[in-house]
Amino acid sequence: MLWSAGLLAGLGLLGWLGLQVPPRPFPSAPGGVVSGTVPLPPGLPAPVERFYRQTYGETLPVIRSAVISGRATLRPVAGGPTFPARFRFIHEAGRNYRHYIEATWFGWPILKVNESYLDGVSTQTMPWPLPSSVGDPRGAQAANLGLWAESMSLPALFVTDPRVRWTAVDDQTALLRVPFGEAHETFVVRFDPATGRPTLLESMRYRSGADPHKTLWLNAFLSWARLGGVTLPRTGAATWLDQGRPWAVFTTEEIVYNADVSTYVRQTGR
Repeated sequence: MLWSAGLLAGLGLLGWLGLQVPPRPFPSAPGGVVSGTVPLPPGLPAPVERFYRQTYGETLPVIRSAVISGRATLRPVAGGPTFPARFRFIHEAGRNYRHYIEATWFGWPILKVNESYLDGVSTQTMPWPLPSSVGDPRGAQAANLGLWAESMSLPALFVTDPRVRWTAVDDQTALLRVPFGEAHETFVVRFDPATGRPTLLESMRYRSGADPHKTLWLNAFLSWARLGGVTLPRTGAATWLDQGRPWAVFTTEEIVYNADVSTYVRQTGR
């Protein structure tokens, strides 16, 4: 019995140690080209205008694509272990995306996630215990919100895309309305009165195709850094309100804008 207990303790320690080793980052993505600028438009809500002026000044870049790479910690199952991971998100700005994520143990990939949102269709190929799905309408709603939440890594899009609307609430809050097919979805965006930067996105999102009800989905911005030539969110945490703590924390390490991703976004793997 003592031998068995010692073996189990050793295996538990080995398992824990493997989860403390971060993966290597993905290789750098190929660079893009400058795609022009537009002036900051008048009439934005006060906290929104403040944020854009301190981020970009009087002109905004036109961003058509982004490749966002970094490392993360993921908790696929509520109450389960947290895995180190590396990720690459490929965006055709405001239209399509593909996610590739590797959860690792001792730096080696043990779970791989391939998911995409292309032409309004959500496709997920997930490891255990989540099933794969294609074309689920609730999955599409969730994916569309994911696309726009991740677009905080290319925030000029929220002003340069004519389908997006900002609505004033107060000096620290605004509503961000983004397209979803012929309809729209809404984020509540909360700003830090001291820094002028967004601190939280709130939206109602389906957790899965099997869930009949939406859950409040919170995206908190925990740190900021120079990325893509401007100061942008570096670390973000995604939380379902009923779980109370983040299921994913993403740390962005590289953003490449305006590369040709028309083929890359439709591939699989890294």
